[in-house]
Amino acid sequence: MSIELRHFRCFLAIADTLSITRAAERLHLTQPAVSRTLRQLEQELGRRLVDRSTHHLALTPDGASFRDQAAIAVTAFDRALRLGRHTAWPLRLGHAWSAAGTDTTALLRRWHQVHPDTPLELLRIDDRTAGLTRGDVDAALLRGEVHTPGLLTAQLTTEPRVAGLPADDPLAHRPALSLSDLATRTIALNTVSGTTTLDLWPAEARPTSTLPIANQDDWFAALTAGRAVGVTTTATADMYPHPTLAYIPLTDAPPVPVLLAWRDAPGHPRIPDLIELAREVMGGAGQGGEG
Repeated sequence: MSIELRHFRCFLAIADTLSITRAAERLHLTQPAVSRTLRQLEQELGRRLVDRSTHHLALTPDGASFRDQAAIAVTAFDRALRLGRHTAWPLRLGHAWSAAGTDTTALLRRWHQVHPDTPLELLRIDDRTAGLTRGDVDAALLRGEVHTPGLLTAQLTTEPRVAGLPADDPLAHRPALSLSDLATRTIALNTVSGTTTLDLWPAEARPTSTLPIANQDDWFAALTAGRAVGVTTTATADMYPHPTLAYIPLTDAPPVPVLLAWRDAPGHPRIPDLIELAREVMGGAGQGGEG
């Protein structure tokens, strides 16, 4: 037996749903057919990709690693097929939150002016690399240090940090805050794609109460409901003003680097143009380097 594209698609459906039943529904196949295809793939690879020892499926470490590579392969095949049909090859730019901040509109419009033959698609993906390692996008706007193997980055700019508070919070009327002002509060931490961790505070003065959340929408919901306070950057304050939220400058929190990242492998031919334009629009002169 040889591995075919259908094996990859079947595995990705299982990885996305963590259910043979739901994967079968998505693929319009029977459950036995999905189970059989997964077994064939595992036998051919000589590795167990899915842990089926409990009532709930889970990816093994090998399965988690293979998922990203399988997604890249399937995406590359689908895009090659579209190109063979003479359709436009869009450049997909991922972000996990706040895109390019207030420069987002300028970046998209300038790209359309300079490269009208190549659509620039901005996609929000709740992932530390905004879908880049999975092959969902060609490049990504990321915040914070990036240490993912196989990625190259160019720093575009930096953004000051601000505290996010309910508008009726006693601290919301101050002109500025320090990290110590938040130490006794519950801190909303985006554990999927955020840049804020407890390491931001000195070891002897770290908050003892946190509220883990998974994306920017949940972060806003936690703050507006008064369940927590948060730390973000000025891009969030500029892009998402809200009457029930206040954003207050933090005087002792280091700024957050904003990076453009891409895979260290053959990719979209317009990526160098995107790097150049992003540096021009966002005002940075960052240097590339392996993450």
